[in-house]
Amino acid sequence: MLRVVVVDDHELFRRGVVAELGESLEVVGEAGTVAGAVEAIRAERPDVVLLDVHLPDGGGQAVIEAVSGETAETRFLAVSVSDSAADVIGLVRAGARGYVTKTITAPELIDAVRRVADGDAVFSPKLAGFVLDAFAGGATTDPELDQLTAREKEVMRLLARGYAYKEIARELTISVKTVETHASAVLRKLQLSSRHELTRWATDRRLL
Repeated sequence: MLRVVVVDDHELFRRGVVAELGESLEVVGEAGTVAGAVEAIRAERPDVVLLDVHLPDGGGQAVIEAVSGETAETRFLAVSVSDSAADVIGLVRAGARGYVTKTITAPELIDAVRRVADGDAVFSPKLAGFVLDAFAGGATTDPELDQLTAREKEVMRLLARGYAYKEIARELTISVKTVETHASAVLRKLQLSSRHELTRWATDRRLL
């Protein structure tokens, strides 16, 4: 039976997934943070990690990067509410073999886990287009977006969606002062002068 680690910071969702997978797959670990995920992956060496994109102390990309080279046989399948092109492409570039949204049914998720374990690439239909656009035909990078760190990208998306600093701080579990620092860095690196310009920039790139 395939061994799986489930990583998601929403405990209710995580426990629901564990319950749904229990009869078909062996869940050997759970985590709600990057640090917890890295510890579980290193301890259990699972076949597949079900990985949320956004976690309190970082994101799915940080998890993959932390264990890169240590767990060659482990595959990563992102499961997220986000269908942002930036999230999808970021996780794939980091090494994820698939990306599905949380609207997926339990049977579909079990099938996706098995396919990823077998080496297939699995994406929700809408998301597959993002991957093809990014990696086919040589258009593999966005120089402006690639200037931003993983945390700055998270702050950028929330800013562009109209979140207030306090809301972003609560969402990412960081201080308001840290949000302000990241926001200033985002605008400086992208050479933008206002949140309005940032929203337009992000919309043009289908990042929202």
